Amino acid sequence: MKISLVLAGALLMCSGLKAQKSPVFIEGKTAINGYDAVAYFSEHMPVKGDKKFSYEWNGADWYFSKQSNLDSFKISPQKYAPQFGGYCAYGMAQGHKAPTDPMAWAIVNNKLYLNYNKDVQGLWKQKQDEYIQTAEKNWPKLKDKE
Repeated sequence: MKISLVLAGALLMCSGLKAQKSPVFIEGKTAINGYDAVAYFSEHMPVKGDKKFSYEWNGADWYFSKQSNLDSFKISPQKYAPQFGGYCAYGMAQGHKAPTDPMAWAIVNNKLYLNYNKDVQGLWKQKQDEYIQTAEKNWPKLKDKE
């Protein structure tokens, strides 16, 4: 019952948000709410980025906590950028774009996935491999849509 209520609340909140046409989920013009994409891999945790280490890629500003992370991202942004443009991996598996919380994350097969929140992440982890496959099929159709 609790999971159903959490999911229903998350879906209602998502439906009230303006969908983005951007292939990258951005707040303002910033990817991952200003968190360092490389740090998820190197520090194994979310680390807030700094505007002085910023890089514009794929229509978004990406912030990094240090110069070496910025340099790594510049060399291989696809290696570090979250899957599905940083939109919620569970939402993508359900056929829609949804915002994400940088604290609800996972690295699976050396790829970064973000979720709407920790409760939705719990649902996603129950069938993670299945949801990833479904989301990968949905992403090309949804990437540039609102």
